[in-house]
Amino acid sequence: MIGRKEEQEELQQILESKQSEFVAVFGRRRVGKTFLIKEFFNNKFAFYHTGIANQEMTMQLNSFNKSLNNYSNISFPNSKTWFDAFESLVALIKNKRTKGKKVIFIDEMPWMDTHKSGFLSALEWFWNSYASAQKDIILIVCGSASSWIMNKIIRNHGGLHNRVTQQIYLKPFNLAECEQLFEENGVSLSRHQILESYMIFGGIPYYLSLFQKRFGLTQNVDYLCFKDKGKLTDEFENLYASLFKNYDKHIAIVRALSSKLKGLSREDIVEITKISNGGGLSRILEELELSGFIRRYNSFEKKEKNALFQLVDFFSLFYFNFMADKRNNDEHFWTNFIENAKHRAWSGYSFELVCLSHLQQIKQKLSIAGVLSRTSAWRSNGSENDTQTQIDLLIERNDNVINLCEMKYYSGVFEIDKEYDLALQNKRAIFRSETNTNKAIHITLITTYGVKHNKYWGNIQSEVYMEDLFKF
Repeated sequence: MIGRKEEQEELQQILESKQSEFVAVFGRRRVGKTFLIKEFFNNKFAFYHTGIANQEMTMQLNSFNKSLNNYSNISFPNSKTWFDAFESLVALIKNKRTKGKKVIFIDEMPWMDTHKSGFLSALEWFWNSYASAQKDIILIVCGSASSWIMNKIIRNHGGLHNRVTQQIYLKPFNLAECEQLFEENGVSLSRHQILESYMIFGGIPYYLSLFQKRFGLTQNVDYLCFKDKGKLTDEFENLYASLFKNYDKHIAIVRALSSKLKGLSREDIVEITKISNGGGLSRILEELELSGFIRRYNSFEKKEKNALFQLVDFFSLFYFNFMADKRNNDEHFWTNFIENAKHRAWSGYSFELVCLSHLQQIKQKLSIAGVLSRTSAWRSNGSENDTQTQIDLLIERNDNVINLCEMKYYSGVFEIDKEYDLALQNKRAIFRSETNTNKAIHITLITTYGVKHNKYWGNIQSEVYMEDLFKF
């Protein structure tokens, strides 16, 4: 298995536990949750079941019953309620004579909780009245609808309150893990090409596993995204439809955020999308955030009410820029694509997202991995369009230093000229003036191939290269 060392260590501790464990696994769709559990336990489950998308209670129960019969020597009658189904599951477990932990893995659980089905009440009964009293049961629940897992299981205020003993949030791969995945699959790419693949697909193992080793990067992008019936040509809508009910509003918000890369306030979102500013909007924003599509962040020293929402899903960003309008119907679009202003804007912002996804590696290069710090962005009180007063990454450290990070995606060694040097010095001066900070402000340049050591280079305090982002 590539990566997932921390998660495997957690699962090993769970396996060695002397009590029953209730484990919630969640994360973005296609990130590899099911693969992790199946690989770690080598598909050796006392019971395994996966919910069915867009099916009502009767179909869900019939499918659950088939799974029961697949894992049992006895035949269970069809269940009419979820209480019946979980009673049968208890009977199945009691009938197991195997030694060691009995692993119960229920995948895509959110799909099973249909309207007025009583599913959650039956799950509560199963855990509280039986499983928790044993010492040899591991109940693993999983689902791509992270908001359901969070609100219905982890934050449950009813019978499942505080019942989850372990939770695993599975993140996308980092660049180093992507490099390992490509090598394992025989896909030969340079690190710059791996970086660009990350800027398009993020660290989503499923997307990267679709790469054909006979193709280069641009050919693979065309093959997956622009070829007729390509494996990812319909991925965007299928992705949101599989996670959210009435997903049109979710897409409307993501579309609005794609047009304002630095983020939008809640009020801005309401104005653009015309979605009512109420509890429904709060729910949609939370669902998008928990599913990994957007992030909520506060500007430097600003309060929660001033939070901005920003699109951070790489594939969604790529989709809106190059796939959504269906104009790019050339099957070789990405191979023949000529860089233009739209491409430069996309690549610059996507590279910033890569950097934000690799803060650990950045701090390691700056030798501050062990220093307590917090990250934020900042916008001047001046004109919103004043590019000299927008800082996308600040690292505020407990050693009284603030790293003002500039991220530049460039095809070669980046050169600071007089104009850019002046812009950097002005940005630092405006930031110090408006925030009244008395901390030292270090300018940090994060680039692909480094910075040319000319007469302006001495005005920056530290550098981070693309190579540094590939560290574990």
